[in-house]
Amino acid sequence: MYPGHHAIETPDKPAIIMAATGDVTTYRELNDRSNQFAQWLFAQGLRPGDRIAMLAENHPRFFEVYWAALRSGLYFTAVNRYLSPEEAAYLVNDSGSRVLVSTMAKAETASAMLGLIPDCEHHLMLDGVVEGFSAYEDAVASMPAEPLAEQPAGDVMLYSSGTTGQPKGIRRPLTGQTIDDPDRRGISQLERFLLGMDEHTMYLSPAPLYHSAPLQWGGGIHELGGTIVIMERFDEARFLEYVERYSITATQVVPTMFIRLLKLPEQVRTAHDLSSLQMCVHAAAPCPVAVKEQMIEWWGPVICEYYAGTEGNGLTFTNSADWLEHKGSVGKAIVGIPHICDDDGNELPVGEAGLIYFESESAFEYHGDETKTKESRHPEHPNWSKLGDIGYLDEDGFLYLTDRSAFMIISGGVNIYPQEIEACFALHPQVADVAVFGLPDDEMGEYVHAVIQPEAGIEASAELAEQLREFARTEIAHYKVPRVIDFRDELPRLPTGKLYKKPLRQEYLDALGELS
Repeated sequence: MYPGHHAIETPDKPAIIMAATGDVTTYRELNDRSNQFAQWLFAQGLRPGDRIAMLAENHPRFFEVYWAALRSGLYFTAVNRYLSPEEAAYLVNDSGSRVLVSTMAKAETASAMLGLIPDCEHHLMLDGVVEGFSAYEDAVASMPAEPLAEQPAGDVMLYSSGTTGQPKGIRRPLTGQTIDDPDRRGISQLERFLLGMDEHTMYLSPAPLYHSAPLQWGGGIHELGGTIVIMERFDEARFLEYVERYSITATQVVPTMFIRLLKLPEQVRTAHDLSSLQMCVHAAAPCPVAVKEQMIEWWGPVICEYYAGTEGNGLTFTNSADWLEHKGSVGKAIVGIPHICDDDGNELPVGEAGLIYFESESAFEYHGDETKTKESRHPEHPNWSKLGDIGYLDEDGFLYLTDRSAFMIISGGVNIYPQEIEACFALHPQVADVAVFGLPDDEMGEYVHAVIQPEAGIEASAELAEQLREFARTEIAHYKVPRVIDFRDELPRLPTGKLYKKPLRQEYLDALGELS
C-alpha cells in the first residue's frame, strides 16, 4: 500500500498530526501534494535513479516530499538538521542531489550552503524564501494533483552518522517495482506482522525525521493507513502528555529517552493515562539492563527492541517476555543469519564476543566508497557484511551487543567495553550523560577515561569524581572503573541517541600530543 490507496479508501483520515499544534494533514492532502511535487520534479527533468535532498525540522510537509520522491523512482536524502553548512553541503554533493528542499526555520544553514553545492540545480524553501531559493508552495501550486503516468518505486539514500569519519551514503539498487505493486516489500511488513500495527495505529514519533528509523517507520505507517503524530522535538513530560491526548497505540524511542522519562518526578510520571499504549519499540543505541527493567515494570510488557542498521543487511528482534529470559539481548535474527567472527574472519564459538556479520542477499553499498564497501564484507563470504559492532550469541541464538569495535579498550591485554561502564552510570541521580573511551598509557596500553555531564544543579568537582568512582566499584569490576573522570556541561549527543564519541576522544588525544 501507499498513500494513494488510502486517499481513495479513507481520504479524510489524518495521515499526519503535529503533536504540539494538532494540525492535521489528511490522506487526500498527503496524496495530492506529493503528486504535485512529483509532477514538478518530473517537469524539471528528474528521472528514476536521480536524487533529491531535504534539510528541515520536523515539518508537517516532510513526508509529502518523501512520498513525492518515492513515487517518482528517486532517491531521497534527509539531511541532519543540526549539521553545519559545510557538513550539510557535503551530503548534498556526495548524494548528487539535483534538488534541495529546505524551510525558513533552517534558512541560515540553507542559505550558507548555496555557494557550496554548485551542481544542485534547484533550491526550494517552505514557509518563506531567502535569496537563492524559490517558494516551494508556488512551485507545486500550478502542478496537477494527478499521479505520474508511471510511478516507479524510489528509495531512501541516507547517511551514516559520521561518528567514525566522514558520513557515507547507503544506497540500495532500485527494485524496478512500481509504488503500488502489492508485492513491494517495506518496513510496513515488519510493523504489521511483527508488531501488530495496522490502519488503526496511532504512532507517536518523537525523534528527528532526518534519521533512518523515524523516517522509514513513519513511511511504513502511511503504507498501513495509520496516523503519525509528530513531535517537533522530544520532551519527556510532553511525550507522556501526548500519549494520553492522542490515545497513542505505538511509538519508537531511543534509550536516552527512556532514561529521561525515568528521571521525571514521580508526580509527573503518574499524571497521565498511558493505557492506550500497546507497543513501544526501541533501537539505535544499546539500552542498559536496569533501564529496560524499570521501563517494563512501569509500562508493562509492551516494550520491544530491534537491532539493525540503515544498511539493511540484518535485523534482530525481541519482545518483553523473551528479553526478560535473555536480559541484555537485542533478540534473535529475523532478517539475515548472524555470524560472530574474529578479526581474521574466523567464526567464534557460542558466548565469545567478536565482530557481528549478517549473511544476507542485501546489496547495499557505501556510495562513492568502494574501499568502505569492501571492508564491510567478510574476507571469504561476500554475502556476509558487518556494521562494526561487537557482540556474541547465546545457546538460544539471542544476540548481545558489547560495543563498537572502534571504541573497545585494551588495557593490560584485557578487552574492556565502554558500553558496560556507561550503562553503570546511566541512572545515577547525579549523572545526565556519560562517554567512556580509552586513552594511551605507557604501562597498560590504554586506561579507562570517562567524561560526565552532571545533572542540572550538580556542581562538577574532584569530590564528585571520586564519589562516582566509588559507586562504580560497587557495580563493575575494579579494572573497568575509570581512572580519570572529567566533566563537561554537555556531551555531543544527537537527538537520535548517537554519541559523537570519536571527536570527543580525539580532543583528548590532541591535548596529549601537545603535552608530549
